[in-house]
Amino acid sequence: MRTSPRVLVTYALVILLGMLAALPNLLTSTQLAALPDWLPKKQITLGLDLRGGSHLVLEVDIRELVKERLQGLVGEARRELRQAGIETASVRRQDNAVVVDLRDPAREAEAVKLLRKLAQPVASLAFGSPTNTDITVTPGPAGPTGPAGRIRMTLGEDGIRDRTNAAVEQSIEIIRQRIDQVGVAEPTIQRAGADRILVQLPGVQDPSRIRALLGSTAKLTFHMLSMADPSGPLPAGVHVMPGTTAGERYAIEDRVSVAGDRLADARAGFDQRTGEPIVSFRFDGVGARQFADITTANVGRPFAIVLDGKVLSAPVIREPITGGSGQISGRFTVAQATDLAALLRAGALPAPLTVIEERTVGADLGGDAIARGLESGLVGFGLVFAFMLVLYGPWGLVANAALALNVVLTLGALSVLGATLTLPGIAGIVLGIGLAVDANVLVNERIREETRKGLGAFAALDAGFNRAWATIVDSNVTALIATALLFLFGSGAVRGFAVTMGLGIAISMFTAVSIVRVIMTAIVRRRRLKTLDIAPLFRLRLIPEGTAIPFMRGRFVGIGVSAFLSLASLGLFVTPGLNYGVDFRGGIQMEVVTKGPADLAALRSGLDKLGLGEIALQEFGDASTVLVRAERQPGDEAAQTAAVETIRAELATIAPGSKVERTEVVGPKVSGELATAGVLAVVLASLAMMAYIWVRFEWPFAVGAIATLVLDVTKTVGFFALTGLDFNLTAIAALLTLIGYSVNDKVVVYDRMRENMRRFKAMPLRDVIDRSINETLGRSLYTSVTAFLAMLPMALFGGAAVASFAIPMVFGIVVAASSSVFIAAPILLFLGDWRTRRRAAITPHRGEEAESPA
Repeated sequence: MRTSPRVLVTYALVILLGMLAALPNLLTSTQLAALPDWLPKKQITLGLDLRGGSHLVLEVDIRELVKERLQGLVGEARRELRQAGIETASVRRQDNAVVVDLRDPAREAEAVKLLRKLAQPVASLAFGSPTNTDITVTPGPAGPTGPAGRIRMTLGEDGIRDRTNAAVEQSIEIIRQRIDQVGVAEPTIQRAGADRILVQLPGVQDPSRIRALLGSTAKLTFHMLSMADPSGPLPAGVHVMPGTTAGERYAIEDRVSVAGDRLADARAGFDQRTGEPIVSFRFDGVGARQFADITTANVGRPFAIVLDGKVLSAPVIREPITGGSGQISGRFTVAQATDLAALLRAGALPAPLTVIEERTVGADLGGDAIARGLESGLVGFGLVFAFMLVLYGPWGLVANAALALNVVLTLGALSVLGATLTLPGIAGIVLGIGLAVDANVLVNERIREETRKGLGAFAALDAGFNRAWATIVDSNVTALIATALLFLFGSGAVRGFAVTMGLGIAISMFTAVSIVRVIMTAIVRRRRLKTLDIAPLFRLRLIPEGTAIPFMRGRFVGIGVSAFLSLASLGLFVTPGLNYGVDFRGGIQMEVVTKGPADLAALRSGLDKLGLGEIALQEFGDASTVLVRAERQPGDEAAQTAAVETIRAELATIAPGSKVERTEVVGPKVSGELATAGVLAVVLASLAMMAYIWVRFEWPFAVGAIATLVLDVTKTVGFFALTGLDFNLTAIAALLTLIGYSVNDKVVVYDRMRENMRRFKAMPLRDVIDRSINETLGRSLYTSVTAFLAMLPMALFGGAAVASFAIPMVFGIVVAASSSVFIAAPILLFLGDWRTRRRAAITPHRGEEAESPA
């Protein structure tokens, strides 16, 4: 029981560094500035749900990238073949390929050689890629009946992947420039997957302007206007393009006179004659020469300034413009002129970006979330603190000190890692408080047992820690498996929960075992204790010594009740079903705060006229807060964004002075992905738990655990259906956490069963199971109570944002605690009896076979 000085110094350094890392979170910016430079000053980054702001996920339009590349290949192929004197019957785009039909099939080999020069090298190849270029040129007919002299230029997966990767990286830089130019502080812009970009904008409450700024491709081109009538037949090389005002139509020449990538600068200003806002632009050297040539050759003719497929203006060229500068006027407002100038300065995006997910939280709502999270967390900590003091008396103070240290080190680790703290992250810290006590309860209960056997203080302390260690590891590993899967398949705030939960569990292994062991050893040595009496504060044990409840007598009742509740839950899953949140069904959800009590009838009447399908309204917390839900709109993600603006405008008319505190917009693609990821995470977590228990124990234990998990999860799903709570990403987090918690509880019981099976080999399995449950009953009950007390305040007044997590967790903790006794153990007994009967049936049979030859 001696700890080397080197280890003690290491422990002290870890604690000191953790405290120093957590310290900046308690200081104001002024106090931080006054600290010495050698001290850490990094604070935890608050998520947008706590400080307010907008969260956008944008997706690169891969179809447009492919279309642009193939369209360019069509023009390049025509030009190359024309210059070589090779006549073509047609050059056209077909799916992901360009098809070239030659008039003279005899020149096919020559044409193939020329067209292969148009291929571009691929920067990143997938494993086993057959080529290092983006296109494959294939000679010969397309099929058995295809014509001779047909050549296919196919854009392969490597080419698409390479162009997508380049487009995403370029788009990130352009988005960063655009946001910097409109003055958003501390934005987060990062890649999210193969073709998506995550943008988080603190403090931006109405992201409509930012959304327009990011979603605009800003592809500027200059074309000559055709003299043809836009409403009549058009000559070759001319097409009709809309203007910025409804009904405006222009016939413009397809050929680009000057491209927008030749712009060197663009600034918003005012016309000196009319005073209206304009955008002044200046070309680079090459662009200035091209612009001078075009304006010199076309004096008196109108030319069109086109942005993203719309004609901004079509002025007449009155004189040659040789200075390389000009201006765009298009009945802009000041804000529109400023944004357009910012777009042009930053440059055009390589492909359109679509907003596929949007979440906005008001600053007031974020501040309220912080207050509620801290209040519920402090109350939960206080309840756990009091319970441990009552349960273990003065020794409970050691566990409480370790618990406080766990919270401090978790905050320090979050600061060092630069992790983002979200509201579900606060819930993870609170739940971690309850689960961190688990190791202390295991150790203390083990020490009590060893003391009752007559061991001295040091011997009981040593045996208690050593025998509890394997159980502590098993129970924490199962919880970490669920947490890891939650991080892998979750997103946004749910990942924040996984990070804080995982850190709390890992750190608790250090504080609740290593630190507590050192402290308890020092106390025993300093006081020279002969026996270690860990007694409750009021000498009243919740579970008396020698408890011998015959649990297995009621096994049929327990399993029957559980099966009935699970079947009823499946019925509730069908009817009325789950109240799926916007995460899984897509659509729009807005939290609106009105000046006075909300007039639901007027709001419903006004919003129903918008033609956006079914719109549901409900009071949310108080009479002046309304939750507005609109169904997923027909069409793509852009249709969801347009519907948000329509609802916002109507709300401003119906309820003047109202404020949209929170907005969630999830497109059909994202909602489908989130639903698939959620189901997959739950299934994989269950399978991972079964595999781990199978490896650590035996297959009957794994079967009993997985059967119990299925029953626990179905009851929790039924609870969601019965209460009508939102079933969203936070609900999936609750299910995964419950899976980990449920297995955590069962591992302790299973560990004692395995130990008793080795000690009492002649004892019937039924008696071994009853004995094991009674011996671990105190630990199971105490751990469940601490987790219950930690989560109860958050469930009662933590706020609607964590209701889908905290309330089911409180329910699930009760279900998991009871299922360990009344479901998992009986299933193990049934499997054990089956093995015994099978062994008994096989043994005589083998005996007969052995005796017959004699």
